[in-house]
Amino acid sequence: MKNSEIAKVFSDIADLLELKGENVFKVRAYQKVVRSIEHLPVEIEQMVKEGRSLREIPGVGDAIEKKIIELVTTGKLPVYEELKTEFPKGITTLLEVPGIGPKTARLLSTELDIGSIEELEAAIVGGQVARLYRMGDKTAENILHQIQALRRKDQRIPLGEAMAVVDEITARLKDVPGLRNLIAAGSVRRFRETIGDIDMMGTADDAGKVIHAFTSLPQVTEVIASGGTKASVIVAGGLQVDLRIVEHEAFGSLLQYFTGSKEHNIVIRERGRRQGLSLSEYGITDLKTGWLEKYASEEAFYGRLGLQYIPPEIREGGAEIDMAAQGRLPGLVEMGDIKGDLHVHTSASDGRDTLEAMARAAKEHGYEYVVITDHSKALGMAHGLDTERVKQQKAEIEGLNRKIGGIRILSGMEVDIRADGSLDMPDEVLAGLDVVVASVHSGLTEGEEKMMRRITRAIENPNVDIYAHPTCRLLPGREPAAVNMEALFQTALRTGSALEINASPSRLDLKDVHIYRARELGVKLVMSTDAHSTEHFGFIRFGVGIARRGWCEAKDILNSKPLDEFLSSLKKGGV
Repeated sequence: MKNSEIAKVFSDIADLLELKGENVFKVRAYQKVVRSIEHLPVEIEQMVKEGRSLREIPGVGDAIEKKIIELVTTGKLPVYEELKTEFPKGITTLLEVPGIGPKTARLLSTELDIGSIEELEAAIVGGQVARLYRMGDKTAENILHQIQALRRKDQRIPLGEAMAVVDEITARLKDVPGLRNLIAAGSVRRFRETIGDIDMMGTADDAGKVIHAFTSLPQVTEVIASGGTKASVIVAGGLQVDLRIVEHEAFGSLLQYFTGSKEHNIVIRERGRRQGLSLSEYGITDLKTGWLEKYASEEAFYGRLGLQYIPPEIREGGAEIDMAAQGRLPGLVEMGDIKGDLHVHTSASDGRDTLEAMARAAKEHGYEYVVITDHSKALGMAHGLDTERVKQQKAEIEGLNRKIGGIRILSGMEVDIRADGSLDMPDEVLAGLDVVVASVHSGLTEGEEKMMRRITRAIENPNVDIYAHPTCRLLPGREPAAVNMEALFQTALRTGSALEINASPSRLDLKDVHIYRARELGVKLVMSTDAHSTEHFGFIRFGVGIARRGWCEAKDILNSKPLDEFLSSLKKGGV
């Protein structure tokens, strides 16, 4: 039973308890457990098999630990099954629609026997929902809009595609007079790997001008709604983009509210209530006096609650708020910390640009060093290098190091891992390279046991410094290979190998929860773009974003070190 399946059961329990009118603290306790399970970097099933205590998971006490163990070992949880019998079938599904709370869900279920979103949509169109007590046409229409928005959100796209839309809109709106602070909030700002829709926030001297410019963009295919300060549109490809404009002095409150996550904001609001404060997108209201305090910056907003500023990438409703209250949040890695790219392809294999062009682009990016890692010969379709071409490339690198100042070009290779775990290049050739990156590109449907034997043998090779894109997934279509991540981490620790955070937006591999666990264990991590053209060096922003979601500091990333320190940190210790 996967963590996502366990989390779904406990999420349903929380919803059903809320429908039942149970104590709010009991409901919140289950919701906290759900958040912890969703962000747990280890499979609970594995923990149970190993006899590890589940009480190390935040929010899990004795009672919930027993429930989880029962669910994992038997596949059922009697308390959950009994709770479901108290309510109409499918009622928790209705709670997935924004704006439908426990009372409305119960009303729809009991009065109209609605148990699915499809049935709800049909009842709205047929006029039955509007005729219910205290509903009406406007409420029914709003629910219908939320259902349509929910469907679009379910059609999630990779972060890279969403960011391209954000970049294009930002570029087109930046010259609108009086517009300031335009930024994407929500999942994009938190660097979630997939995005449902895009929320953009800004401030302006004249909100109407900005809204008009936004709804008139050439990529807009449909205007869903447009008002004086906000608008919703559909852009080419079917993605929904919402824009909100507020006055300059209220931007911090707006940005915090719409960056989320939902779970983070719930905990933040509860903290505010305990302090006699009400939090909203408009600011913080003192409940005694009714006075609304506006905040131009998020730093001031969090400071008003007695909290250290919480970076967007870790706002997931976990430990970040308690740590912020204690002033113990880490200083997360930043773009400027990365001193070199370690996974770069040229036109010698399947890259677009020449070695010299890639080296000069890396220098322009501000890097101190760059590693050229063209493919080995096994990848015939990538025109991989054989031993003779490796020698020729090394000579070219030596010449360019004399020609180009201000950056050190390092010789390397992305060597293919064969089916038996051997490497697609003789050891004596690999030993003469500055950095060796190994990776799997074939046989991705192998079972876990075979895949782990293959990977383990490869990274036990003393010449392999880095294991790249460890799970081999591609977003959005290709599922991860059957890699036992905990076993991989232990092997990396034992061998001194580094694992790659591949910043290519089509990979983002390692993913955030795996980065968190690897960092926690002390596994060496590197961050690379897997660049195949000069433009791809810009992918590093995605790697930094995902690493920040894994709570990484600069010290956790080997290529945040100066050249000599970086080389000495590798398994080979430099050559």
